[in-house]
Amino acid sequence: MEFLESILVTPFIEIWESPYYFIELVLVGLSTGVLYSLVALGFVLIFKASGMFNFAQGAMVLFAALTLVGLMEHGLPLWAALILSVATMVGLAFLVERFMLRHLVNQEGLILFMATIGLNFILEGTGQLMWGSDVKRLEIGIPDQPFDILGGKVLLNTFDVTAAFIGALLVITLAVFFQKTPMGRALRAVADDHQAALSVGIPLKTIWIAVWTIAGIVALVAGIVWGAKSGVQFSLSLIALKALPVLILGGFTSVPGAIVGGLIIGVGEKVAEGFWGPALGGAIENWFAYMLALAFLVFRPQGLFGEKIIERV
Repeated sequence: MEFLESILVTPFIEIWESPYYFIELVLVGLSTGVLYSLVALGFVLIFKASGMFNFAQGAMVLFAALTLVGLMEHGLPLWAALILSVATMVGLAFLVERFMLRHLVNQEGLILFMATIGLNFILEGTGQLMWGSDVKRLEIGIPDQPFDILGGKVLLNTFDVTAAFIGALLVITLAVFFQKTPMGRALRAVADDHQAALSVGIPLKTIWIAVWTIAGIVALVAGIVWGAKSGVQFSLSLIALKALPVLILGGFTSVPGAIVGGLIIGVGEKVAEGFWGPALGGAIENWFAYMLALAFLVFRPQGLFGEKIIERV
């Protein structure tokens, strides 16, 4: 009985009695959620354009961050290393289109998925071969120091807020791009039907290169932020695992869903850890997102914004 009270009653009483702590957790969760959304958007962009679940998105985050920090270790300033890193991700998009996508048009989803698993290992191996496997520190000039708001009652971190702002700008830009531009509409058309898109003159090659380039730039930004926060290391590729619950919540084909799903999980993790953690033994952040995703798979498998697809069998 005491256990049920500790998880069903006590946390809500604590939220009522500690509103500023609750606000702090929500704000920190939102800043983390924006970064989750950023990683999830890379999955959504590629899935919408090619129907392919890109298992290599996490490896792209790692490879982009390794490239940037490796170039900086060789004496290049941040701006030059950033330009060359973007060029590298553009080059990767061309290579993926030329040697992988071009040969897999209209193939089964499982075949496409297996191809991205191979790409994942290629990127991780290439990154280790080129830049080594040691943990690398990434300095991007954003101060990492606390500050307070609301008269000192809410404590935030400068780096987290700045990173969230950068991520939010990119997320908004991508959302507008997908919904309002001719290229964005072409991407959606390609996602619906490759052959129909080709028949009306939409260049499949150009679309795929564009979407993989965008996904590569998204991976670079995510890699910079997470790498500067916790160091550039091979575990960075595992950030993609946290994007999976975001996709399940928001829907695999929904840009707004990726945004909302990331924010929900970011806030949910922090609030659950802060108020339910003591009763459940802590470390809720490690499994909260997956339990929430499991609940969605049971009760709403298409996610909040995804489309329910019915196939005749």
